[in-house]
Order: sequence, then structure tokens, then C-alpha cells
Amino acid sequence: MTTAIRIKLSTMMFLEFFIWGAWFVTMGTYLLKDLKTSGLEVGTAFTSQSIGAIIAPFIIGLIADKFFSAQKILGILHLSGGIMLWIVSSANNFAAFYPAILVYMILYMPTLALVNSISFRQMQNPAKEFPVIRVLGTIGWIVAGFTISWLNWDKQGGEAALVNTFKMASIASIILGIFSFSLPATPPLKKGKKTSIGEILGLESIGLLKNRSYLVFFLASIAICIPLAFYYSFANSFFQEKGMNNTTVTQSLGQVSEILFMVLIPFFFVRLGVKKMLALGMLAWGLRYLFFAYGDTGNNYWMLIAGIVIHGVCYDFFFVTGQIYTDNLAGERFKSSAQGFITLATYGVGMLMGFYISGPIVDHWKISTVLANGKAALSHNWQPIWFIPGGIAVVVLLLFLLFFRDKNHIELKPGLDIEEPSPEVQI
Repeated sequence: MTTAIRIKLSTMMFLEFFIWGAWFVTMGTYLLKDLKTSGLEVGTAFTSQSIGAIIAPFIIGLIADKFFSAQKILGILHLSGGIMLWIVSSANNFAAFYPAILVYMILYMPTLALVNSISFRQMQNPAKEFPVIRVLGTIGWIVAGFTISWLNWDKQGGEAALVNTFKMASIASIILGIFSFSLPATPPLKKGKKTSIGEILGLESIGLLKNRSYLVFFLASIAICIPLAFYYSFANSFFQEKGMNNTTVTQSLGQVSEILFMVLIPFFFVRLGVKKMLALGMLAWGLRYLFFAYGDTGNNYWMLIAGIVIHGVCYDFFFVTGQIYTDNLAGERFKSSAQGFITLATYGVGMLMGFYISGPIVDHWKISTVLANGKAALSHNWQPIWFIPGGIAVVVLLLFLLFFRDKNHIELKPGLDIEEPSPEVQI
């Protein structure tokens, strides 16, 4: 791979995740404070990600793999997405906001697979070359967080400032849309071939569920996404209500942690094995919410920071280890199908459940007070809110430890490709 192509792919990854990080972290706060929505509506807005994740395989499987070059589809999706994000920024109520963000996420989610596909097709040794390219995506997410805090858009009490995050993401999406047409040609691989719905959704690998331990892992993966949805939807609002300054850039410490633990996965994997790695990932989710439940901006501020920084263990130890486990168990024939299947189940079904559950729970512990100036102030009793996803994570952990009995020794093979289905979030 030439230096010029490497720079182009790195730029593509940076913009891809800068766009997402520019608005996704603060959307819940924007909806609660600026549009005055309920927690249920916030959860509903975040379901757009899961719906997009469910629809994405059809766009990739039926269009990108059969008819048009990946870089051209990437360009069209991001140009269209840029327009939709600008429309999102002009919505002044939830009835106008939700359809626009839903259409946008249906356009955006397929691009996560497209940028990976474009990258892999240019590489001779993906295991060695891809991480260097992909890390620019995480850096893009971090830079978006720094930008929001540097411009004070997430400042407490700032009226309507967060609407600018959608405009910034819109401009970045249009830039990436135009830039995509200069990316290396990535023609369709299955042009003229028949593709079944089962193949698109990864259902060819459903036979893996006959393995009892994999079935336990599969169900645990869906269930652990419920606590994950609480973090995505309401963590930024929680930090602001607690009085944390520069919430968005502080949350980006989670992505820094993700980079660090991604590098350390081979070290831990060899020494701990798949069961302990998965268990530690689930345990980390329980600890994260315990920290949030008792953390504050006073003496227990360290708990809030620890809850953010532990993200690397939460995400990498469970989701990336799960991808390795799936890859080893699936075998050569069903590798791609199995990864698609587990991604559909987690970021599609699991998080969809979590987003719908989290909203009413947050609403239940809502506190409305009237200020001296006559304006209403919204806050929440966060401790019992965080106990619920933390409790779910602990229950999932205990059931996993009880029923997971895989005796196969799984090694981290040299050259293994680890591909994130989504961030942290990494989000």
C-alpha cells in the first residue's frame, strides 16, 4: 500500500468517526435541555442507531456487493447524510427531529462497513496495516469531543449551543462525501451473483448456536447491550447535571482507554483466556455504574473519571474478545457471516431493547423544580437509575459464569483481523 493511499484511508477513517462523535455523545443532553423532551423520547431517538444497524446489511449486501463501487456509495451516503444532519439541526420539536435522525442513521450505519471494506481491499496484510488506519477513527471521535468542549457548546446553561454539533457534523459529512470519490476504486465483488437474505443477515452461521457455550455467549451479548444503551443515551446529561465541566472532552477519555486496552488485548488474552476476558468485560460494566451511582464532583469525582476510563475494559474485553471467539469458532466458511450475525444481534436487537427500556426508567426518577426566576429546572435522582443497568450487568455476568462451559482452548492467532462493529462508543 502506497503512502498516498494510506493517507487517504486514514483521512477517511478520521472523518467517518469525527462525524459520529460530533453529535452522538451530546444528543441526549440536547434533547432534554434544548428540545425539552422526555427520557422516553431520548431513548427512542437513540433507537435510530439500532434500526440503522438492522437495515445496513441490506444496503451493503444488495447494493455495495453487487452493483456499485464501495467508494461511490460511501460518497453518496455521506452527501445525503450531510443534508439530513442540517435538517436535523433545524428541527424545533421531537416530532420533526426523530424522522430526520432516523433517516440519517439509516444512511450512516452502512458506511461503517463500507470504510472497512475499502480499507481491507487495499491491504496486503490487514492484521498489520488496518489497526494503524483504524486508530485514526478513534482519534477523530476524540477530536470531535475536544472541539465541542473547546467551543463551549457543552457548557452548562448554554442555550441552544448543542445544535451546532449537528451543523458541524453536517459540514464534515459533506466534506467526506466529496472526498470519497477520490478514494481507491473498490468495485463490487459479487456482481452478477445471487445473494440470499440469510447470507445478507449472517443467518448462515446460525448453526453456531447449537454449541451451548456459544449460545450462552450470544444471549449474554444481547443482554449486556442493555446497560450499554443507558451509557450512550444519558451519560452526558448525567455528567452535566452533576456539575462536571467540559463533559464531552472528559468523556473522550473513554476512547483513549479503548485505544490502550485494544493494544493490550493480545497480552491479556494469552494469560486469561476467553471466559475470563468476557467475564471481566461484563464485570467492568457493573463497576462503571457503581462508580456513577456514588460519584460526584466533590470528593468522589475520581469515581466519575474511573467510570469513564474503564470504558476500554467494558468494550474491548467483551466485544472485541467476543469477535475473536466468534471468529475462531465459526471457521473459514462462516467467518464473515458469523461476525455479521453477532453485530446484528448486539447493535441491532440488544441495544434496541436497551434504548427503549432506559427512557422510561430515567423519566421515573425525574425531578422538576422551579427556580427563583420562575423557570423550571429538570434534574434526576441518578443513583437508582444507575443501579438498574449495573444490576443487569451483574446478573448477566453471574448467569454467564454459571452456564458458559467452553473447554476449547482458543488462541489469538497471528494475523487475526479484529474489526469493530461500532464504537463507543466507542464509542
